[in-house]
Amino acid sequence: MERLDGGSAIPPHLAGGIVALGNFDGFHLGHQAVVGAAVARAHAEGRPALVATFDPHPVRHFRPDTPPFRLTTLDQRQRLFAEAGADAMVVFRFDGDLASLSAEAFVAERLVACLAIAGVVTGADFTFGKGKSGDVATLAALGGRHGFVADTVGPVTLDGEPVSSSRIRAALRRGDAREAARLLTRPFAIAGVVQHGDKIGRTIGYPTANLDMGKYLRPAYGIYAVTGRLADGRVLAGAANLGIRPSFTPPKELLEPYFFDFSGVLYGQPIEVALVDYIRPEAKFDDLDALIRQMEADCAQARAILHV
Repeated sequence: MERLDGGSAIPPHLAGGIVALGNFDGFHLGHQAVVGAAVARAHAEGRPALVATFDPHPVRHFRPDTPPFRLTTLDQRQRLFAEAGADAMVVFRFDGDLASLSAEAFVAERLVACLAIAGVVTGADFTFGKGKSGDVATLAALGGRHGFVADTVGPVTLDGEPVSSSRIRAALRRGDAREAARLLTRPFAIAGVVQHGDKIGRTIGYPTANLDMGKYLRPAYGIYAVTGRLADGRVLAGAANLGIRPSFTPPKELLEPYFFDFSGVLYGQPIEVALVDYIRPEAKFDDLDALIRQMEADCAQARAILHV
């Protein structure tokens, strides 16, 4: 799957496509409906199917001090878009230049001049242009002027409430990994490169693969049943501590998965750790023996959850 710069001319073989347009952070059920509609229309018309996203998130541009809140990286989104049937991902760099474009200029300069689109699909609440001056009605009117058709997809609801990234973030912050997975259609997953730590886990029989949380949302700190996907495609089951490790000093925020029945070396390798279920909050232990006993119990519970 190709990744394209939204500020450059599109390659000829992808011109005249149908583009799903939105931020799509998380790529939850609602986002999947928008992209699915774009892919279906593209296939029906024999056109390329594109998904356009924004990076960094507009919130990060306008409020740079906002605490981390992302649900997916660009690499994760690219893989998810490909699995949904898209031919390419278009990344609009959200900077001062993009933020200053009027709704009409965004359509004329980015969608028409750069992407040469034949159609666009958005969610019903999509806004764009300086000061969010454009909405789906604006997009439809501009499409008529520039020769493309704009479609909208209504909200997807579960339990009578729209599925949204905000709803998923709230679930994760309270430790409800299963609810987040229900809305995402998969567990929330954190990708990163395994880094060297202080290797305490190795000395007590529980070697961990340490990941920095980066720009991801911080779910509730605690112990989780997890799976880990390695670069070679293998999927491992395990238990992980997410938090600041209160039993050790100095405090250091990490995601530390321990994978069952695995003895390989993962330092420097990319992995993706999915939070399947929340087991308990972080706790401070008086000594290593008490910590080890609790870790044994945590791993037994994680094994039961993961059926391994």
